[in-house]
Amino acid sequence: MKTVSNCVEDILITQPYLEEALSRNIINFSALALELTEPISKMLKKDVKPGAIMMALRRYSPPTTLTNSVKMKKVIQNLGDITVRSNLTDFTVRNSDTLINNHAKILERINQESKLFYTFTRGIHESNIIVSSSLKEFINEQLRNETFLATQSGLSAISINLPQDNSKIAGLYYHFFKRLAWEGIVLYEVLSTTNEFTILVEDEYVDKAFTAIKKVKS
Repeated sequence: MKTVSNCVEDILITQPYLEEALSRNIINFSALALELTEPISKMLKKDVKPGAIMMALRRYSPPTTLTNSVKMKKVIQNLGDITVRSNLTDFTVRNSDTLINNHAKILERINQESKLFYTFTRGIHESNIIVSSSLKEFINEQLRNETFLATQSGLSAISINLPQDNSKIAGLYYHFFKRLAWEGIVLYEVLSTTNEFTILVEDEYVDKAFTAIKKVKS
């Protein structure tokens, strides 16, 4: 049978910012209990008193093991270099039978200039190419017969080298997303490989985003 404590846990797990504020004792338990009275009453299909909710809030313990916490601190401390690449353009096109052949021609050109920034992601219905803006006209020409869904210039990429085994640490990316969200930074795109994490932002956010990520690392 579901209890008030179960309901509190379900709500907090889906709202990590609220959960963190609660764990840092920077939130008013009484006010939060009043706010949660109606949703928890609906979840339990009976009237619930704020006092019972406040007691559950005070007893709540985030489901993070000590082992994972220690690993997280170690990974954060061992984050590698942060690299910024500016003057990028993002192309999003609908997948088609001709896209791969046209993309092969783009790769031939990119292989001639090793200093260019380039990524390619193929989804179920669309594909995404992010490349140095110096190739913008060339990309438009090579993909002229494809269906463009979006094109955005004036972008910058911030890449972070991650330690080995980072994929085994629960919540690592959350630390980046939390800091960026708190700083009001809008992410245009997010990319990752096994040991590298990249965010794409509009140029107006790049300095603020770089500073935010440095704070995570420090």
